Amino acid sequence: MEFPSTALPQHRKFLLQAVQKFKSDDRILGLACSGSYSEDTLDEYSDLDIVIAVDPVHYHKVLENRFEMIAELGDLLAAFTGEHVGEPRLVIALYGPDGLHVDFKFAKLDDIADRVDEPTVLWERDGKLSQVFAKGVGTYPRLDGQWVEDRFWTWVHYCAGKIGRGEFFEALDFLSFLRVQVLGPLALQQAGFEARGVRKIETLLPEFAKDLRATVCVPEKDELKRATESAVAIYRSLRSSESIAQSKAEQVAMGALQDA
Repeated sequence: MEFPSTALPQHRKFLLQAVQKFKSDDRILGLACSGSYSEDTLDEYSDLDIVIAVDPVHYHKVLENRFEMIAELGDLLAAFTGEHVGEPRLVIALYGPDGLHVDFKFAKLDDIADRVDEPTVLWERDGKLSQVFAKGVGTYPRLDGQWVEDRFWTWVHYCAGKIGRGEFFEALDFLSFLRVQVLGPLALQQAGFEARGVRKIETLLPEFAKDLRATVCVPEKDELKRATESAVAIYRSLRSSESIAQSKAEQVAMGALQDA
């Protein structure tokens, strides 16, 4: 089994165990690893994103047994499903003794063709996993500028209301939402990267990351108003010229922010 150059001993050891375990189960048709593994950018903080291709005939039974299956791979400290990230097929696990984080995605074989990246095949039965991957290319979805513009000023108006009412921690959450859902993705996308929130933005766009600091503040009214105004300024600098501006909504939202 060939590993990427950045794979550390703990990654290699765990994946070897996983392959040996799952290949002995006839219900499993293949294993692949995505994320930093397939990008060869692993480090000591990296988790493992393992895709497990399941024979559709046995899929529901495998789902029933998945916690028992992953418990046999090492010292399982904790495991839970991924509804909070919109992916109930996912099992997020932490292994001891050193805290290796592993995400397991159990999916029917044909469903694996629908993906946002290009996983590396670790093992497969009769080439079935490679055949599914060959049906298309994993593409991370782009953020639509008009979709953002249609919503942005209502979001700002909402934040202004939270500040005015004194719900300062709610406003802090909103600013985090803007960074992750709008500002970071737009900046990354315009620079030619995938619109993945603010992931690795300090490394990919260091100057923009410095600008983004102006949207971080303490939960106090004046600071929140300043940070929100900074978020608006950054958005305006990123806003697509092709978007149909919601000018009336923008005026009302900014008026509400000034009056908060």
